[in-house]
Amino acid sequence: MDRKKIALCAGKLAGLCLLAGALVAGLLFPATATLGALSNKLSDQVQSTLAQMLNSDPPLMTTVTDKDGTAIAHLYDQYRVRTPPDKISPHMKDALLAIEDRRFYDHHGVDWLASLRAAARNNASGSVEQGASTLTQQYVKNYLVHVLARTDKNAQSAAQEQSITRKLREARIAVGIETALSKDEILARYLDLVPFGSTIFGVAAAAQAYFDTTPDKLTIPQAATLAGMVNSPTALDPEARPDKAVERRNLVIDAMLTDGKLSEEDADRHKSAPLGLQEPVRPLQTGCVGAGPSYGFFCSFLVEYLTESGFNLEELKIGGYRVETTLDPKITEHAKQAVEAQAPKNTPGVANTMAVVRPGKDAHEVVALVANRDYGLKKEEFQTQFDLPSGVENKFGTGSVYKVFTAAAALEKGIGIDTVIASPNSYTSKVFKGGAASCPATGEPNTYWYCLSNHNDRYPPQMPLRQALATSPNTAFVILEEKTGLEAVVDMASRLGMRKTMSTNIAGVLPDPNGPKDLRVSQAQFYAGNGNASFTLGPAPSSTLELANVAATIMSGGTWCKPTPIRRVLDRDGKPVELKRPPCEQAVPEPLANALAVGLSEDSKGMGTAALAARKVDWKRPMMGKTGTTEEYKSAAYMGATPDYAAAVQVFNDSTSPKGICVGSGPPRLCPEGNIYGGTVPAATWFDTMTKVHADLPEKPLPQVEERFLRGDAQMKVPDVVGSDVGKASAMLRDAGYQVTTVSVSSPRPPGAVVAQSPQGVAFRGTPVTLSVSSGPPPPVTTAPPAEAAVSPPATAPPSPAPGSSSPPPPR
Repeated sequence: MDRKKIALCAGKLAGLCLLAGALVAGLLFPATATLGALSNKLSDQVQSTLAQMLNSDPPLMTTVTDKDGTAIAHLYDQYRVRTPPDKISPHMKDALLAIEDRRFYDHHGVDWLASLRAAARNNASGSVEQGASTLTQQYVKNYLVHVLARTDKNAQSAAQEQSITRKLREARIAVGIETALSKDEILARYLDLVPFGSTIFGVAAAAQAYFDTTPDKLTIPQAATLAGMVNSPTALDPEARPDKAVERRNLVIDAMLTDGKLSEEDADRHKSAPLGLQEPVRPLQTGCVGAGPSYGFFCSFLVEYLTESGFNLEELKIGGYRVETTLDPKITEHAKQAVEAQAPKNTPGVANTMAVVRPGKDAHEVVALVANRDYGLKKEEFQTQFDLPSGVENKFGTGSVYKVFTAAAALEKGIGIDTVIASPNSYTSKVFKGGAASCPATGEPNTYWYCLSNHNDRYPPQMPLRQALATSPNTAFVILEEKTGLEAVVDMASRLGMRKTMSTNIAGVLPDPNGPKDLRVSQAQFYAGNGNASFTLGPAPSSTLELANVAATIMSGGTWCKPTPIRRVLDRDGKPVELKRPPCEQAVPEPLANALAVGLSEDSKGMGTAALAARKVDWKRPMMGKTGTTEEYKSAAYMGATPDYAAAVQVFNDSTSPKGICVGSGPPRLCPEGNIYGGTVPAATWFDTMTKVHADLPEKPLPQVEERFLRGDAQMKVPDVVGSDVGKASAMLRDAGYQVTTVSVSSPRPPGAVVAQSPQGVAFRGTPVTLSVSSGPPPPVTTAPPAEAAVSPPATAPPSPAPGSSSPPPPR
């Protein structure tokens, strides 16, 4: 050995001897010293570290369960599960002590005798690499590296530096640990703490990952394999380096033989056994990708909900919580099968999403969130991490589903579900100007009105509101929106449940203060501020989950609750954690909500736009529902509910190509024109799922409707002035809040008498009422003298009648 090496060895040896001398001299205090006396003499740094180790746990994995308590996802930074001492196999404890610290139960945190022996051996070999750290000292070192310095690389390096100062600090903390904790507690904490791989920490995680078992069931070969790994988890990885792992395992078994824990015969038998790893080695996957294709979207929504409730992602990954959710695995399975049956996951450009919510006046529990896409990272396998069912991801809108909000606002203003409303084939609004359906105003340069027509001309000119909700004439709801006021309709959308949706801009993202003008404001501000009548036709981005929650609000007697994925959260000690969550609200009066539910009950029957889909599954259960289709067929939707469950389906183009969606033979597809309707794929998905969900549930009726919401507010009834003098009639109408216009007509009644009025019945205040006023009998007809007979031309055949209103329109 050259002089340089000798000097180096001598220097290191002197350091070890100094440490041993310090131990012998009692600088680390005898085991009989009290923790209070020890604390008075330790440095502030040592005191602080010791307190943290004694009073806090290492990072623990958070487990997410379904409603039945089955784990569906795991969130962690270090895959670790707390394991009490009595849940660890004795073989594991024997193996660890045999190879790492056979004098564990004899020393008091620092084995100074072993340190002197190690120093002597190092001196004889010319090396200082062989130390004598006790299991307690190893526990201290691992805690410093993997807990206190977990996110600080510099601190991790400092905790592992080869220095007397670091060794002395570890030793002092180890003595404090031994004074405060029992040996069994220290051993269990060590086995909970140490790494067994890059992300696998603690014996419970290692038992699962390598052997698919629990720590209490570890066999002798398995325990010996894991005990051998703590020396160097990477170099002795049994999957990557099986030969090294077997060699180390057998060394551990030999040590157990030496300690008298095994007979020679048993030792030989265990050493000849294969490693027996599960194939492949699988630590539980962290994050929502680990929840799998069916539960990943729910998990993602859950994490978002938790962060909104006061958690942060880091806290979730290290807190060791148990999050018990509302996810129903059976309903999720039914929904997942249904969305893929209607639009297979590999359908290019067509996303089919579904959300199911349980109504209630105390909570709206989310029980399923699915899409035909799988949740994951592999785009080539039609996986995505976009929150398709819960986020505002349908950028093209719901279509006529939004007519529900116009109907609700009109009910609040005083009409009833049996109030007859106008539904002309075409309509020009002079209240709402501009927009996509703008048309030049006659005789008014640079002025545009809102012009629209129905999907076809088979609608009657007027119909009760409940029939309008079932057959969906566009003009009827734009007229209602005009009379109700757009601000009231937009506000109703938010109140009933479209809260996140309405807070995004018309691109479906948060308003951008630096973006184009229309993108700087929320949807609520955009539609109400611009007087854009298309709002009732649902052209803007929307959330499938929020649509389902709207149905839940209506079916809950008008009670809105924030949709929740959580039943309860328990901390690592099993104690409930209080979450920040907004209280439920009475969004609309219960009688109004009940009337709206009944008003929406005709959609699955007779002429309803979802009737065909309902008939295909023989649906007869009372329900509410509404279809919707956007103008260019780039999306379609269905929202419906029974008293038991509310759900919504949205089908939309999720490609980068803004084309329409065509349905017909085979799966839906993108096409130049489009022909999808809410009554096709969306309604079929809804009824497929909900038929199975309700299979074993008793049928429940819809609520009763109060007279005021059935026929309308009596105070909104237009006075019947037929037969009155025009002056008196006009005064009565103006006093009741209506405008008056008159037209003169010939009538046998006295001049000035009102012979007819329009409208009659219920109408909004301010509505113009047209009075037909008698101008007296028509003048007598003068009979012409007889003339030479002439041949009359043949009578013209009467025009053919328009298609009867009894023919239902296509599904919308």
